[in-house]
Amino acid sequence: MGAFKGFFAGLTLTSTALYLSLLMHQRHRTRQSQMLGQQALLLNSIIEPEIVPVEDAPRFAVRRANWTETWKDRWNAEVEGAVRWCQSIQWDDVRAGAEGRLKEWKDGERRA
Repeated sequence: MGAFKGFFAGLTLTSTALYLSLLMHQRHRTRQSQMLGQQALLLNSIIEPEIVPVEDAPRFAVRRANWTETWKDRWNAEVEGAVRWCQSIQWDDVRAGAEGRLKEWKDGERRA
């Protein structure tokens, strides 16, 4: 495995692990928040039974993305494009071409 392949493989693996761990952490925190809200509502309904629980908003309500989310989406699209470009390159051909040019340069056969 070449230096570039190793670097990008390590970068991809590290980024994926970081993304998945942060996603799992966020989902756990969201679930904890929901559970604490339900427990507080249950305890309040036991202490003050006249309180009627307010219906929750639909779970999958569509919200308009703010500017930070828009920029994040653009950034992610750029990163995806760069990764696809790197994966589509035949690195063996690049290496062979660079070695050929280096050999020509060493031998004094410079191209314009």
